[in-house]
Amino acid sequence: MKLINKRLAATCAACAIALSSTLAAGATPALAAGSHASHAGHASHAGHAGHAGNGGNGGNASNSGHGAHQPAARHQIPFTAATVTQNANGTFTLAWSATGARAVTVYAGTDQNRISHKRPVARAAGKATITITGLTTTADRMWFELVPDRGESLTLADRSLHLASAPNFRDAGGYRTADGRWVKMGVIYRANDLGKLTDADLAKLKRLGIRTDIDFRTDSEATASPDRIPAGVSYIHANVIGTSDVGTGGIDLTTEAGGVAMMEAGEKAMVSAEPGRAAYRTFFATVADRKAANVVYHCTAGKDRTGWASAALLTALGVPASTVMRDYLLSNTYLAASNAATLAAVPESIRPGYKAVLDVRESYLNSGFDEVTAKYGTFDNYLRTGLGLTSKDLRALRAQLLVG
Repeated sequence: MKLINKRLAATCAACAIALSSTLAAGATPALAAGSHASHAGHASHAGHAGHAGNGGNGGNASNSGHGAHQPAARHQIPFTAATVTQNANGTFTLAWSATGARAVTVYAGTDQNRISHKRPVARAAGKATITITGLTTTADRMWFELVPDRGESLTLADRSLHLASAPNFRDAGGYRTADGRWVKMGVIYRANDLGKLTDADLAKLKRLGIRTDIDFRTDSEATASPDRIPAGVSYIHANVIGTSDVGTGGIDLTTEAGGVAMMEAGEKAMVSAEPGRAAYRTFFATVADRKAANVVYHCTAGKDRTGWASAALLTALGVPASTVMRDYLLSNTYLAASNAATLAAVPESIRPGYKAVLDVRESYLNSGFDEVTAKYGTFDNYLRTGLGLTSKDLRALRAQLLVG
């Protein structure tokens, strides 16, 4: 089958490993695609309905066989689930469930490390869903500190950075681990192509303290759409695919099965091929380094190479498998508009397979974990043998990224 639309190559460079080692010249252009807040916001109660959301899936969740060994639970943060969602009308919906807490007080601010406790924006029960109004929406991010009457507080923000030029740019933290700790927000970010960031976007990233940019793309992708990053940000090119580039080989994209086969094979190769292991070794070492924070890591669509990076990182930190999968599948939400536009522009004959390539699906990520089991036996052995991480490395990673 001849090389298809150039945008296909930009959509999923991860599938290159599964397709062809032949360079497809010119085939990888990028996929088309404030001030201090008032603390006098008003909260409206939406009952006491629990919301598992993206913050976690309960205190008894297991990692379904994928997890690395974790230290004993301390349970200092009582929240088993908590999320913040910025709504289109400028309000914020917060949902949480805190075991053993009878009441939770909410404070808001634009700096996660300097949230004033002079004036709460809400108070509610230990399990609640509320909507907060009256806060400015011109800030880069609005942070909310949830303070329970028992146990430690938890600080969260809306996951999305709301960048029109990079819709899959989002916080990679904010998830609960199986032992009751939480992955910090505001430290690690995952994204799609950064080549189209505006000057305003760059200023925002600078204010957010982005210091390190890890680029998982191929040489030709990076050349076709160079990253736009703030001055002074350290750039690390960690090419997951290596010397291969995207072609279509013998894959038949006229069928959905053809696209699915491409994606599942690409996921497996990211796990076991040497370029991928070297790239992810660099990734883990970087995000564990306090001097590198804050870190953004990305590929072209921010869903496959970046998706495995996030899945592997969250699993290493002890986040339950169901939560890891939920984070992985969020790319379908954040890329929905751009994917629909891309799909409408391709020949109808290849749309079934093309849609499979544009998507993220459970079977894709599961194929990566299946490869871990087949090649390394356990996820912990993948980290240690496949990526060469030591116990010291993993302790540093958890110290840097976990709270509680």
